[in-house]
Amino acid sequence: MTAAPAASGKAFCVEVLPKVSRTFAVCIRLLPTKLEHPVLVAYLLCRIADTFEDTTRLSVDERIRLLAHFRGALDDHSSTAAPLRDAFAEPQTDEELLVREADVVLGEFWALPVEHQDAIRPWVQEMCTGMAEFVQRARSGEQLESLSTVEELDRYCYYVAGTVGHMLTALFKVHYGLGNGRRLARLESLSTSFGLGLQLTNIIKDVSDDQARGWSFVPRQLCEMAGIRPEDLQKEEHGPEGRRVMLMLIDKAKGHLRDALEYSTALPRRDSGARQFCLTSLYFAVQTLRLAERDDRLLDPNHKVKITRSDVFRTVRMTKMVAPSNLLVRLYFRRLAGSAWNSGPTRLGSAAS
Repeated sequence: MTAAPAASGKAFCVEVLPKVSRTFAVCIRLLPTKLEHPVLVAYLLCRIADTFEDTTRLSVDERIRLLAHFRGALDDHSSTAAPLRDAFAEPQTDEELLVREADVVLGEFWALPVEHQDAIRPWVQEMCTGMAEFVQRARSGEQLESLSTVEELDRYCYYVAGTVGHMLTALFKVHYGLGNGRRLARLESLSTSFGLGLQLTNIIKDVSDDQARGWSFVPRQLCEMAGIRPEDLQKEEHGPEGRRVMLMLIDKAKGHLRDALEYSTALPRRDSGARQFCLTSLYFAVQTLRLAERDDRLLDPNHKVKITRSDVFRTVRMTKMVAPSNLLVRLYFRRLAGSAWNSGPTRLGSAAS
């Protein structure tokens, strides 16, 4: 991965996006034109932070130091991105290539209108702070590092995804000119839960990948409730117990995705691009969670839970049709979720605020 960035910063951002997330590259085109580039820049900033959290190529100290440097670079226009660039001078993945060109993305951030910068900065910075906290845990030396409690899971999901929900709300506030009224209060109250629903779905579908790199985001508390340890989650002899744990986590994710539905329907119906953007991500998560719930091989290390490409494009088409109508939005949600989803909220713990 040694390709040079595109001629302009904006072109590079557009070019690299599908390489680090094909799904997000599909969704972002649904946004209103004036929101598309700010959200793209914000997303890439988050992916840079995420790459430092996930990498196993750097030491814990290096990862914490670079997250702190990146956090500071969002405050200081003159700050150099050289330490970030040097960390992956010879990138092996598209995510590492993105980090190597962090100065390009930061340049695009500083070129945004001040109100967009102010909507993005605090949430990416809080993400960096939280990620550093969880990277620090890798010092324990445990063969499999796991979260301890459901409350700790909520805290982790808040830092990596709840912050994104709040960042999007801040950008939507600027775009739609939302005052400090009931609509904005409703969106802000649901922002964390929206992010948690999407992140929990990712944790559920990626449980095997995470365990392979020495992490379990499935809390030890849930495993102990089923009579096993996180280390036992994928063992064939503990199949029924492992499935019980995952169903508890799926049930928790359902509650948050119901909140995500309420968030999406609280967005303005005029200029429905932001609705389409949020609903598409929500509908993808609902379909993924439904697959996971019915998949006996969910914990099989050689198996991947994933909606099909045709599902992706069909969902995008349907979302464009239903987005302006709250009734149709809810009906399509029910169709995708199936009758097994209960209407009432379910929680194993409270989300971080």
